[in-house]
Amino acid sequence: MTTRQRGRPRSFDRDTALDQAVRLFWSKGYEATSISDLTAALDIGVRSLYAAFGGKKALFDEVVEAYTTRYGGWIARALAEEPTAKQAIARILHEAAEEHTRPGRPRGCMLLCAADNTNNVEVAEQLRQLRNRDVAIYEQRIQADVDEGILPPDTDAASLARYTGAVLQGISQSARDGASREQLRRVAALAVQGWP
Repeated sequence: MTTRQRGRPRSFDRDTALDQAVRLFWSKGYEATSISDLTAALDIGVRSLYAAFGGKKALFDEVVEAYTTRYGGWIARALAEEPTAKQAIARILHEAAEEHTRPGRPRGCMLLCAADNTNNVEVAEQLRQLRNRDVAIYEQRIQADVDEGILPPDTDAASLARYTGAVLQGISQSARDGASREQLRRVAALAVQGWP
């Protein structure tokens, strides 16, 4: 007696579908992205969406991880490769101008765009924590340079890190609002001039 396979096998590439979801949440935000938007963009049915990803919020959690890995790695590389905090931050801000205006992608940072107008407290808190984690990483890097004497001893590492985060968020929003790459490069250059 042969047993029949229940249901039909997945007819989509999960990795490609995840990237489609990243771009959808990136362009529309969490709240405005509906299940029907997701099933249309991923070209799967509702049951398949839930079977593959576990629902909208579970999919969004994967999207955040995928976005950070696939599209946000330039920040970690700059912090790891540059010899000083100032050089790392200068590179991050300059590359933000590039990354947030790449043709063929939604503009801005998905971690900011997805939080726009969301009523979902859990999502808003999740994204806030990720942004604050980045500011804490900048602060640690800046404080290390203060401790090593690279930056003046009276440098306020916490405020400088928050300033960096604010400029990055401003670059992201300006990109969404249509600022050109060159305009954002100039913003990045000016921002670094405010460093001690």
